[in-house]
Amino acid sequence: MAEHLIGLLLGAEEDWPRAFEELVRRAGPVTAPDGSTHVVRTERLAIAPFNLREKPRTDLVIDRLAHWYYHPREWLKKVALMDDVYLLNSPFTFQSMEKHSAYCAMMRLGMHVPETVLVPYKNPVDNVRWAYTSAKYNQSFDLDTIASDVGYPMFMKPFDGGAWRGVSMIRNEADLHRSYDESGEMLMHLQKAVDGFEVFARALTIGPETMVMKFRPDEPMHDRYEVAYDFLTPQMGQETRTIAQTVNAFFRWEFNSCEMLIKDGVAYPIDYANACPDVAITSLHYYFPWAMKSLVKWSIFCCVTGRSAQTQVNTAPWFQIADRDMDYQAKLQAYQRLSDQYFDTARYREFVETSLPHVDELVLDWVLSDDFDNLLVDTVKATYPEHEHERFLAHFRGLTGLWAKDEALVLG
Repeated sequence: MAEHLIGLLLGAEEDWPRAFEELVRRAGPVTAPDGSTHVVRTERLAIAPFNLREKPRTDLVIDRLAHWYYHPREWLKKVALMDDVYLLNSPFTFQSMEKHSAYCAMMRLGMHVPETVLVPYKNPVDNVRWAYTSAKYNQSFDLDTIASDVGYPMFMKPFDGGAWRGVSMIRNEADLHRSYDESGEMLMHLQKAVDGFEVFARALTIGPETMVMKFRPDEPMHDRYEVAYDFLTPQMGQETRTIAQTVNAFFRWEFNSCEMLIKDGVAYPIDYANACPDVAITSLHYYFPWAMKSLVKWSIFCCVTGRSAQTQVNTAPWFQIADRDMDYQAKLQAYQRLSDQYFDTARYREFVETSLPHVDELVLDWVLSDDFDNLLVDTVKATYPEHEHERFLAHFRGLTGLWAKDEALVLG
């Protein structure tokens, strides 16, 4: 019997790790397609000094820290390079998760990324060489002219983004100069707004599994994901899934969210690099069980089949398609084939069908259990003030209960 350890590298989260740990435990031993038996366990990883030749015990790591905490990031690089530990997101492409590289790559692939310009820092960076370099080489520029060329309205947002930090809507020159003055040492993009968009779609992708959700960014966190079934046409639904999976397969990210705006039948990717996608029960609610079972399925598949990690970007096959004289839809189909090849989608589907046929029913039973309700109660108590507990418990019980009803109908 083979044993596999999934390591969880965590920050302040408690809800989804508890859920993931419980579901892996409930999944029990797994029989692989070759008939061998596999036991998968989980462990929350501690941060400590490490010898570069020390062998880790983990087979796979789900990382939620390394996008901002450099010590665990370097440990992830070490175990990927020296020990073949499987990582759901490559630490070698985190710089691309700072938006700029991702914008460039997806523009090259022909995606409808809105017009975007990177402008220099407003304030000097903290470097003793700044004054000399700036005086000798920094070219003066007219911010108003640049903004006029991009076109109002637009957004000013940091190239390294994250949680809407420093993002502002720019409607006129007064907004432009105020936001630029306030940007300080943040390096900013100006990006044309998709004014009058019809749908804000957010796609959460875990391995080859993608859920496209209707997103309302101006609402409180517990109301941002609207439960909506047919808010996209079948063709647009497929296009948004393909865009999300293309981004992930290109950069070797397997746990990531992608934001797109839909207007007049065109999908505009605006933010698709998230090293730590939102999977909290208090925001995903209805979609939380889907996220957990997808994470369980993909993690177990990678462990049991010995999937080989590909941490480095190989741009050649993607750019060969991008540079061909093909229409956009034909390129999307070719990108989807490359994405399916990267994720080994056909093999994954077969594995889930033969080795994890019980997981869907298992997750439904769990959502209907006292264990799940206890998790919900603990999370609400830890998140909201006492006078709001009953309100939010009713809110989340209603939404997860709706998922359970819908899931029961699907499973028959």
